[in-house]
Amino acid sequence: MHTTDLLTYKRQETTRTPNKLGDEKSPYLLQHQYNPVDWYPWGEEAFAKARQEDKPVFLSIGYSTCHWCHVMAHECFEDEEVAVLLNKYFVSIKVDKEERPDIDTVYMTICQSTTGHGGWPLTILMTPDKKPFYAATYIPKHSRYGMIGLMELLDLVRLDWNNKREDLIQTGNQITAVMKSTFEGKSNKGDVTKNLINLAVSSLKQSFDHDYGGFGNEPKFPTPHNLMFLLAYSKAEADEQALFMAEKTLKHMYRGGIYDHVGYGFSRYSTDARWLVPHFEKMLYDNALLAIAYLEAYQYTGNSLYKTIAEQILTYIWREMTDSEGGFYCAQDADSEGEEGKYYVFTPDEIASVLQNDDAGFFCNYYDITREGNFEGASIPNRIKANELNPENERVVRLCQYICNYRTNRYRLHKDDKILTSWNSLMIWAYAKAAIILKNDEYINIARTAINFINRKLIDEGGRLLVRYRDGDAAINGHLDDYAFYCMALLCVYDTTFDLEYLKQAKTLADDMLELFWDDINEGFFLNSSDAEQLIYRPKEVYDGATPSGNSAAGYVLQRLAHITADIKYQEYADKQLRFLAGQVKDYPSGFCFSQLAFIQALYPSREIVCVVDEKDLNTAAKTADKNPLEGLRLDELREYLAENYDHNTVVLVKTMENEEDLADIAEYTRDCHIINDKTTYYICENHSCRAPVNTLSNKQ
Repeated sequence: MHTTDLLTYKRQETTRTPNKLGDEKSPYLLQHQYNPVDWYPWGEEAFAKARQEDKPVFLSIGYSTCHWCHVMAHECFEDEEVAVLLNKYFVSIKVDKEERPDIDTVYMTICQSTTGHGGWPLTILMTPDKKPFYAATYIPKHSRYGMIGLMELLDLVRLDWNNKREDLIQTGNQITAVMKSTFEGKSNKGDVTKNLINLAVSSLKQSFDHDYGGFGNEPKFPTPHNLMFLLAYSKAEADEQALFMAEKTLKHMYRGGIYDHVGYGFSRYSTDARWLVPHFEKMLYDNALLAIAYLEAYQYTGNSLYKTIAEQILTYIWREMTDSEGGFYCAQDADSEGEEGKYYVFTPDEIASVLQNDDAGFFCNYYDITREGNFEGASIPNRIKANELNPENERVVRLCQYICNYRTNRYRLHKDDKILTSWNSLMIWAYAKAAIILKNDEYINIARTAINFINRKLIDEGGRLLVRYRDGDAAINGHLDDYAFYCMALLCVYDTTFDLEYLKQAKTLADDMLELFWDDINEGFFLNSSDAEQLIYRPKEVYDGATPSGNSAAGYVLQRLAHITADIKYQEYADKQLRFLAGQVKDYPSGFCFSQLAFIQALYPSREIVCVVDEKDLNTAAKTADKNPLEGLRLDELREYLAENYDHNTVVLVKTMENEEDLADIAEYTRDCHIINDKTTYYICENHSCRAPVNTLSNKQ
């Protein structure tokens, strides 16, 4: 390195001059605004500079609570020697994967295809026209243990760009052509059959860990939509082993250190088979989906353990991850004071400094906090060795509150306070589910407040959903996930409130989703909209990874809307979408468990219930409700039915004198549903066959 270059960067660091990331809103990008690397946000300015200066592009993708992103930042991007190489020979771009899942999906898929693995930080080297010729994840500063270092890699690429550029360009062209053909070419389609569902269950049974639950080897991810699928399959087929796998996993995840027994909520994943040592970051989407899985397990089995865990997750989100205006934050960091997990671990002496002697000994014994420790000399609280699980123990709850308060003041924990439409939608879904299953109005109030936040802050004047809100700024046109997940949330909130406005909005957004993302040629949905920035290819995500894919969720939404509305348009699109999904799923059915939930909706008997509310009840209710008269309507029998009956294939519509015309516009078949015997009346259809109307839901389980 040239001494003059190094001195220049030392002066820049001293003056704390921000690079091009200083005006961004993303916490991840802002973490890098004072790096000596001349970072650019993704945009034409960076690529124009690369073309003008004839330089390759160094693309780094990550997120603010990612441990290995922090490690690479400290080793490489805060390092002056690395900065000299990057700034002299490359144009460097930083992307927050949570703000731009389209960019992340394109280049992560390339990384997985070319290296066999993926993860963050994602490192891409590419031409100025965005075509990648090298992909990797974390890279240390210098080579070690067979892993090339960033200094060595950048030097090699610099030389190759000068001497073997045509080879790099050819590699980029070949990779791009293959990906474009794969994702934009003709899609395979398949038949939607129970065989696909059975194959998924068989695969999960083969990879199931009979000792600690979960699937496959460590690291272990919760993958809650797998558990939701197993619960639904168990109910549909009376399969006890599917239920056993779901329950064992739910119980052992709670036992382990992946669950925060002190402050509640789940960490991202476990590094070991026992779920003991997590990767400590907490993500909103994990906790939303896990809350749903535990709620459905409680509804199905009646085991109060699952109810308590779900309530604790929702308490954590409300306490630590909810904005004052009602939106939900993205994540909490794995690191504090520069060390992973430091915030979450304890020693016996620490506990003794907070609690009285008897309580300290009890707490340490209860949560296996020992002098030997289980994580770098300290202990992650866990219940792996416990004979019984009783999270409602009053003494334990009281002591955890003391320790939680102590922990909050002990170390600072970074929080990514972006508010994402897609992840917020999953959390709204969870709170709405909790309101139905636990019959708790506080939860639906939280869900409705979050919907109001999205409608006020994350929909532009033209009605387009936006991706992200932070610090008074909403930006980036929504992707498929934003539309599909928000539709799911709205449909569930309708199931809780019977407020027709939510159903109307879900229907409108589903229509927008079809217009913006549907592939008219090969079917299925693209991730980015037809009028969005077009990348080197237009991705279609189907695999259900950390969250359900947008295509899986869209299939679920379309099938449910077809079920609710009996509109042939939604049924035709649902059929096309499910055939598209079946074509992608057939080679690895257990990797697409949310698609499998959509298949269950299509293949197993359905039930439609239209509740026609007696006018006398409605008039009484209207006096107590400001906006939605149904809020004042008790509908006790219907709510009890929905709380107690676990069934993915039931839809309910509530008809009143005031909403009958609007409801008929959505679901024409409700026009012929009327009051019988001057009492609230139920019209129940099962598996395409309708029964005579009744005045009670008794014996209609």
